[in-house]
Amino acid sequence: MILGGGGHARVLIDVLRVSGTAEPWAILDSDSLLWGSDVLGVRVRGGDDLLQAIADEGASAFVIGVGGTGDNTPRRRLFELALSFRLVPLTARHPSATCSAYCEIGAGSVVFPGAIVNAGAVIGRNVIINTGAIVEHDCVVGDHAHIATGARLASTVRVGAAAHVGAGSTIRQCITIGEAAIVGAGAAVVSNVEPHAVVVGVPARTLGVRRNG
Repeated sequence: MILGGGGHARVLIDVLRVSGTAEPWAILDSDSLLWGSDVLGVRVRGGDDLLQAIADEGASAFVIGVGGTGDNTPRRRLFELALSFRLVPLTARHPSATCSAYCEIGAGSVVFPGAIVNAGAVIGRNVIINTGAIVEHDCVVGDHAHIATGARLASTVRVGAAAHVGAGSTIRQCITIGEAAIVGAGAAVVSNVEPHAVVVGVPARTLGVRRNG
């Protein structure tokens, strides 16, 4: 089953099908306006309260269909909720993505079209490596993080759990991005980013620190 039925779920369904990973059984979403609708032919059955019912119908695995534009807390919450029902997180990658045989990709993570994950990289659980993103050798990306479209991590970058690396941004080698930090779109990060900080610009500067990330 897919938890979340928005635009991210649409691309995720395509990745699951074209990669042959799985055929989605059902979508659950908290937005009642989506209930009864279809996303690429997959029915939005209802909210999270149906997790057990859908599992009883035979669904044994899940992926998170909620994207992230900064706050990855909802993705983490849904992931942990599904695990509590003993569901198995699926890992998927688009056939056009390049993933080294010497990288590690954690359970529930998805690598989108055209992305590159090079040798020695370690990707945590429930991570999005979005379209065209590059994760160079020996990088470590924490659980629930999002490396957004076209973002580039040079070698040996550390990205903390639930952090967001914005579209088109570049992280210099050996930099650490703290837990739940946000790197703005197009930023060039040349120094470490503190946990929960928001940085933007070229070179990136700190706008502030989030208290609820």
